[in-house]
Amino acid sequence: MKRAKERTIVFENEAYITEGASIAGQKEGEGPYGDTFDQIIEDDLLGTETWEKAESELLKRTVLRCIEKSGKTKTDVDAFLAGDLNAQIISSGFAARDLGIPFLGMYGACSTMIESILTGAVFVASGAFHTVVCAASSHFCTAERQFRTPLELGTQRPPSAQWTATAAGACMVEKEKSAIEIKSGTLGRVIDLKIKDPAHMGAAMAPAVADTLFGHLTDTKKSIRDFDKIITGDLGKYGLSILKEIVKEKLGEEADDIFFDCGENLYRDNQDVHAGGSGCGCIAGLLSGHILKEMKKGKYRKLLILGSGAMMSVTSSLQGESIPSISYAISLERCTDGIVS
Repeated sequence: MKRAKERTIVFENEAYITEGASIAGQKEGEGPYGDTFDQIIEDDLLGTETWEKAESELLKRTVLRCIEKSGKTKTDVDAFLAGDLNAQIISSGFAARDLGIPFLGMYGACSTMIESILTGAVFVASGAFHTVVCAASSHFCTAERQFRTPLELGTQRPPSAQWTATAAGACMVEKEKSAIEIKSGTLGRVIDLKIKDPAHMGAAMAPAVADTLFGHLTDTKKSIRDFDKIITGDLGKYGLSILKEIVKEKLGEEADDIFFDCGENLYRDNQDVHAGGSGCGCIAGLLSGHILKEMKKGKYRKLLILGSGAMMSVTSSLQGESIPSISYAISLERCTDGIVS
């Protein structure tokens, strides 16, 4: 493990994603990638009394599914890194309470999954831990209450609004060689273009994704064409359009074919989600399911994955603050020596 220039860490055959699991809600199950989740839940409350308890249960079940698929037990996991959108990341904290695994709470808003994997890879590459589980979750009903308005109000959503995914994803990161290697990771910087509309988060987050993208390319001396796909978290169709414009202006290159945004693709056009999906579970669920499966099958060999997060709160919005945003990046590469996890 070494630092590459300003803010990128390069791993030298030291960190691998050995397993992944994802669970999602009914609406996500009806989307184009519904069959790539390990489970589609039938009850958004998961038998609990509140939406917040339901999200914690969703995350816990996903982590346990990931551990089960790996053939390990909870005692084999050295650390659990996770976060969510709820105040004081209670979904993750309460899940950690039930799991009993040493816990490191993470928060990067919707970029939390990538932040967690990057942090977990550093722990594994350093030799401090051998096996860590990195996870994130979101729930439509908890997010609406936390950041916008309670569902009971029936508030009309503008076209630029995104639908918070009810989903969770978990990845096991180990030093043991596997089919998918974590090659590098880039830390984000908080970028603020003074956008204040919480229903237009794609516009707030796109500049942060661009900043981390260009930082990664500069640090690693790569171009966007060195990757089969550049996968973004939850910019939605408007945020992704802004990112493409920034890339074209900076690099002088059209890049419509290289980008895949999880928010834009999580739902079908007829599902009435407006600008697309969002939430920690958006990229976490698709990465831990669809994307890892495609890499294992050999469809993709090199991916750059950029999570994006709007670092706002209900308090900051009510106080008239703008929406600063951040993005973290990891690059994944499929091993070519025949190993299949």
